[in-house]
Amino acid sequence: MEREGGYLRRRVIGYIMMSLCGLATLVVIGILILIIGYTLSQGLPYLNLEFITGTARPLGEEGGGMLNEILGTLLLAGLASLIGVPLGVLAGAFLAEYGGTRLGPIIRIVADVMTGVPSIVVGIFVFVVVVRPMATFSALAGGIALAIIMLPVIARTTQEMMSIVSGTYREAALALGIPRWRAIISVVIPGARSGIVTGIMLAVARISGETAPLIFTALGNRFGFSGLDQPVGALPLQIWRYAISPYTSWHQQAWAGAFVLIMLVLVLSVIARALTGRHYHT
Repeated sequence: MEREGGYLRRRVIGYIMMSLCGLATLVVIGILILIIGYTLSQGLPYLNLEFITGTARPLGEEGGGMLNEILGTLLLAGLASLIGVPLGVLAGAFLAEYGGTRLGPIIRIVADVMTGVPSIVVGIFVFVVVVRPMATFSALAGGIALAIIMLPVIARTTQEMMSIVSGTYREAALALGIPRWRAIISVVIPGARSGIVTGIMLAVARISGETAPLIFTALGNRFGFSGLDQPVGALPLQIWRYAISPYTSWHQQAWAGAFVLIMLVLVLSVIARALTGRHYHT
């Protein structure tokens, strides 16, 4: 009788915890739907084909779009990924495989501290070490600033994902005479690929909405891309400028730009997860 009572109690507790998990999931999904829905409702008047394919127009002219800013956002995210992804993955691999050395705790502390550094501080730092020596705002400076923000997220995620890969894979590779560095690249990292890609996409999602570091680095340019050593526009910058303006039409364009930015991040995340999942199962 006592055993049946304990079994029943565990089942009840299990159902309660599953219900709470389901409720939390619904709350998170509901918040996302509310954000997307409200953003869409506010920017719907300007959300059309011209907004995606057109460029910004002077004040007083109706219409216009954010094509240059969309392309600028993709360019900056690409530059940041080109710099930050290899460094972040390598740093995470070092922490996972060689974390017991003297450098391990130092790198781990640096990564944790960098995670909490405000993005505006990163922007000021890059302004001092890159923008001022170059004597110009530039897309390159913006990409470097965003890469610094990406680094700790990718490094810590890579470390955690590689740490959960079974040690038997490492032992099997080493038993075949494969050097340890080759085993890490060919066995461990592919085994943690899905989680690493997820961490990379989380980092890309974070930097895609950053505004403060771009004010000090990329500055913005509504005329489009004119070189890595020149200012470049970005969706967060244009949204910020339109949002603080006193003009209603610009406010609506800011809402439309915010919706496009959310959808851009969502599409990139879905594509990355689909490609990773398909490659992982094959």
